[in-house]
Amino acid sequence: MSTATVHAGDALALSSHTRPARPAGATTALAFAWRAVLRIKHVPDQLSDVTVFPLMMLVMFTYLFGGALAGSTADYLQTVLPGILVLTLTMTTQSTAVALNADIAKGVFDRFRSLPIWQPAPLVGALLADLARYAIAAAVIVGSGVLLGFRPDGGIVGLLAGVGVVLAFAWSLSWVWTSLGLLARTPESVMFLAILVTFPLTFVSNVFIDPATLPGWLEAFVDVNPITHVVSAVRGLMHGAPVAAELGWVLLTCAVLVAVFGPLTMRLYRRER
Repeated sequence: MSTATVHAGDALALSSHTRPARPAGATTALAFAWRAVLRIKHVPDQLSDVTVFPLMMLVMFTYLFGGALAGSTADYLQTVLPGILVLTLTMTTQSTAVALNADIAKGVFDRFRSLPIWQPAPLVGALLADLARYAIAAAVIVGSGVLLGFRPDGGIVGLLAGVGVVLAFAWSLSWVWTSLGLLARTPESVMFLAILVTFPLTFVSNVFIDPATLPGWLEAFVDVNPITHVVSAVRGLMHGAPVAAELGWVLLTCAVLVAVFGPLTMRLYRRER
């Protein structure tokens, strides 16, 4: 083969077109969000924690405790539904961390970090997809509750505002588990540690009962539990009660979680594993 032929082949191998512009951060994050949605499409049972689990929790606790705690299931449903909404969304926030840890174990995220893209995009995209999962869970709970007799005194505006508060809190909390997902060695350890924290926080709160009925030392813990403030804010919004103080605490908690664990997550993501 002649030298001229080699040079001609090299020239053909080189593109004469202008290099495409680097994709914007928002576009890249949405692409990764779509990747997470496609994963659900191919593994539909991943939706069980935002469909079957919320419905089971709502029906079980309404009819199990309604008569004993409120005198009737209809009255108890008005109180417990906002609490179940907060509880179920809080307990599903570790899903992104589990999937992230699995991707790391397979080497997928090493490839993502080598791409010329906005580096937070894989994490932000996954968390954006989680918002869709949380919205599905909220729709299941509220829709089922309405069929069972739930009637929010705050109307549709208060109902949507309450759902919005829960979505914001769940998204903020998911940054905590994402940091854990970058530190833990296996997806199982991520799930175990997340449940170890969320289980007592959600059940030792005002989700099911009035804290005033508890022993003093336990009531003190419930009063400072962030889940208690979220539940109180959501109940107040859905039933038209004043919740300025509770809502302020919830928004402050969300801001602190994102401000602390957002940068921490990115630092862990960029480090050498």
